[in-house]
Amino acid sequence: QVQLVESGGGLVQAGGSLRLSCAASGSIFSFDAMGWYRRAPGKQRELVATITSSSVTNYVDSVKDRFTISTDNAKNTVLLQMNSLKPEDTAVYYCNALLIKNWGLSENYWGQGTQVTVSS
Repeated sequence: QVQLVESGGGLVQAGGSLRLSCAASGSIFSFDAMGWYRRAPGKQRELVATITSSSVTNYVDSVKDRFTISTDNAKNTVLLQMNSLKPEDTAVYYCNALLIKNWGLSENYWGQGTQVTVSS
């Protein structure tokens, strides 16, 4: 059973930093990619950052050079270091695990989300 649990959210002033953690009950190396999504109030879910099993990372343009996704292999966790936070970063952040199957199918697993609030 795959279970993802996020932590590290909270309230921070603009320009501050937070580090989100995603603890996985299953091995993160079983998945093709791990990532972070976010959903701001009144907006659609947005892909923030991903990291593949080969440690290739990708970011949405709005967070490039501010956010860093990484893995802590010993603790089987995925991290999102968020620096220079802006009020527009305010959202619920969700951890995601992707497993690509054959025939174009995939499986996605989601955490419960952690709230990030950036005040001005």
